[in-house]
Amino acid sequence: MIALPIIISGVAQNVINVTDTMFLGRLGEVALGAGGNAGIFYFVLVITGMGFTTGAQIIIGRRNGEKNYSQIGNIFDHCIYFIIPLGFLLFLLIKFGSPYLLSGITKSENILAASVEYLDYRAFGILFAFINFTFIAFYVGTTKTRVLIYTTVILMLVNVFLDYVLIFGNFGFPEMGIKGAALASVLAEVTALFYFIFYTYIKVDLKKYNLFGFKKFNTNVFKRILNVGSPIMMQNFLSLSSWFIFFMIIEKLGERDLAISHIIRSIYMVLMIPLFGFSSATNTLVSNLIGQGNNNLVLTLIKRVIILSLISTLIMFTITQLFPTQILGFYTNDLGLISASLSTLTVISFTMFFFATAFIFFNGVSGTGNTKVSLIIEAITISIYLVITYYIAIQLKMSLPYVWCTEFIYFGLLGIMSFAYLKWGNWGKVQI
Repeated sequence: MIALPIIISGVAQNVINVTDTMFLGRLGEVALGAGGNAGIFYFVLVITGMGFTTGAQIIIGRRNGEKNYSQIGNIFDHCIYFIIPLGFLLFLLIKFGSPYLLSGITKSENILAASVEYLDYRAFGILFAFINFTFIAFYVGTTKTRVLIYTTVILMLVNVFLDYVLIFGNFGFPEMGIKGAALASVLAEVTALFYFIFYTYIKVDLKKYNLFGFKKFNTNVFKRILNVGSPIMMQNFLSLSSWFIFFMIIEKLGERDLAISHIIRSIYMVLMIPLFGFSSATNTLVSNLIGQGNNNLVLTLIKRVIILSLISTLIMFTITQLFPTQILGFYTNDLGLISASLSTLTVISFTMFFFATAFIFFNGVSGTGNTKVSLIIEAITISIYLVITYYIAIQLKMSLPYVWCTEFIYFGLLGIMSFAYLKWGNWGKVQI
């Protein structure tokens, strides 16, 4: 019951990408590729802030397990103290720095121009996204995840409707193209934030958790969150940066391969939704178990979550194998593009079984509080992954499905190293 709302919340985190890809696919390969690349660039920065809130979530989970509820609000408040200035800083970077950062690594002038257009509007959403992540950290950490269902539905409806009217100019709205997709995403995030605030004031016992007290800044509390969260921030930055570099490598192969890859990435993210939910639940439940002193149950919990993850993956795999053309048809009506995407879709469908196991183990490592170890595991895995990707794509000039096969290497290494640490590491002695 804890994992289900988190899984549904995963729809909220991915629906913006999926919806944008579906609508932009109707505008052509350039809009599809540019929106995809710009979206990844944006999320490289957004997920950095999310790493800090994940650190807060782990500590909130630990305090919740200890029944030390009064400290939870203080952790929440100090998270806000940090992510608001960070949000303003990254807004300035995206708004004014993205044209210079993207120009040096983008081969196509058309894709560069459209990417900058998208980010010019999308930059305004980063602060709202950060505050939403803070609320998610509170609700997941306290295992009160039902609200995530409501915010997900609201975000989805607002984003889909505004994408439809702003990209194409329906119902009397201006036809904004790729800029409309970015603006729709921002307004959806703003709406979700207002609902989080409203729900929290109405439904949560603010006194129990000492929530919204906004007491004087406490260096010790901030250092505790930063100590757990900063490795996750770096880990998230590395993880999304690797995706960004991956797509920059593919962009060198041509606009069609890039368009295919962004369609595949969007489908990939949909397939990942249940697994992100299970992994986030693993993170929190491991932290809660340790807070209760039940270290001996951690590996048992992880094994059970992996079984559930594999079952959900099998269901998603069956759907992709039975209806591949129909699924790709949601993203484009170009029959040539659909046909060219089929083999790559098969590859990522099989990689999901590796993901289902590796990512649960990896989030179990994060849940122990030893986020420095998870950072090391991520750094080693990504380094090997990108070197092999570059070699296959640029040096060997192999076709796109072979390039995407590097996902097997990534998740294989991630799972092996994470399992080894959980099996033989001294994570039980970590204090947070």
